[in-house]
Amino acid sequence: MPKLKKAYECKNCGHVQNVWAGKCPECGKWGSLIEKTVTKESQKAKNTSLTLDDSNQARLLSDIRVDESERIKSSYDEFDRAIGGGLVKDSVSILTARPGAGKSTLLLQLSASFAKKGIRVMYISGEESESQIKSRADRIIGDISKNIWILSTNSMDLAIREIEKRDVQIIILDSIQTFALAEFDNKQGSPTQSVECANKCVEIAKNPENKRAFIMVGHMNKTGEMAGLRTLEHLVDTVLVLDGESEEDLRMLTATKNRFGPTGEVGLFSMQEEGLIEITNPSEYFITERDESIEGSAISVMKEGTRLLEVEIESLVSKSFMPYPQRIGDSLRKDQLNTLISILQERAGINLFDENVIIKATGGLKLREQSVNLAIMVSIASSYLKKPIDNKTVFIAEVGLTGELKKVPQIRSRLKELERLGYKRAYIARNSVDKKDFKTLEIKDMKNIREVIGDIFS
Repeated sequence: MPKLKKAYECKNCGHVQNVWAGKCPECGKWGSLIEKTVTKESQKAKNTSLTLDDSNQARLLSDIRVDESERIKSSYDEFDRAIGGGLVKDSVSILTARPGAGKSTLLLQLSASFAKKGIRVMYISGEESESQIKSRADRIIGDISKNIWILSTNSMDLAIREIEKRDVQIIILDSIQTFALAEFDNKQGSPTQSVECANKCVEIAKNPENKRAFIMVGHMNKTGEMAGLRTLEHLVDTVLVLDGESEEDLRMLTATKNRFGPTGEVGLFSMQEEGLIEITNPSEYFITERDESIEGSAISVMKEGTRLLEVEIESLVSKSFMPYPQRIGDSLRKDQLNTLISILQERAGINLFDENVIIKATGGLKLREQSVNLAIMVSIASSYLKKPIDNKTVFIAEVGLTGELKKVPQIRSRLKELERLGYKRAYIARNSVDKKDFKTLEIKDMKNIREVIGDIFS
């Protein structure tokens, strides 16, 4: 019979020890150790519990087949793109985002999409009542399929019973931090309960006789990371992040971990009254259509996963009447903006020491890639000099501290996409591509930022 013993677990980092202490020796937090009851099996019991299964033997890697039919595609191409081509039948995924970003809305829309394909789906919520979920479903789904079951509970034991009773194929847990197993004394949301509930999900999903797919919601903390132990991220197959500010329409679904496909793939959505709407043509969303050029606007190309996105960068330079001018960049880090301004001052002779500089990307897109450096600096120069830039001109280059233009990855594919879209001119770093490969796109390869500004505004 298993023996019961007392232990003390840190609710902050999950460290377990036999004696209580005021301060956790692992993370250093005070008053975080709480008492728990653990079951200790004897070594004899452990040995007898191990059974040898002749059907489970080592196999040659070359003999193992990958079946593409294991993926379940939804009606949302942007979701399928982000997750690697569709939801894998025996996978466990976790979706995290800030409160109000649209996690529950996206998962409810996915539930309806899978259910319309004849797949049995169970939506289990530990945060909302069944009537709240039904109210949202009436607003964003409309005609509700008979293949969707709803369960409102915090009991993981009850959830498992209903999953097996209804024999559903896709299960959505909203959220994993709100569920608890009866065999553990810890309260819901504790590291132990979250990890053990996730272990149960993995066990159910990986059953070879009845494969199921789980999508869990994970809370996000104030630092922008998923709450709880890193163990939770290691357990699951896919980690999805839904990024977007509550006041903006744009939502970006990104896979930061994916055992069944590439990481970094992005799905684009727009938050509307009727739910999340796919952005199938990013050019129309991120580029402002104008009849004439305007000062302070420059266009570049970013790479998100395998997708090329045109991005319009807008700058506003104004005189500062304060001792310290403001540097505001909604779409990039303030340190990066200050660095680019310093390069612009020292290497291009544009004095901004008493000027306010404000940067924004159309559509709220985050400027994470260094390939947009040149476009940012040119847009600032355009606003400062009060001279517009032709809206059929694109800037793709990283700018070093010396002011020199640096090559960016996959520049040829970016330029080919721009040529297809009808752009006329592109400024890039020297020796990046062969100009003969482009018929309608004029390639302007420059050495440094001073040459670029001189060529545009001369």
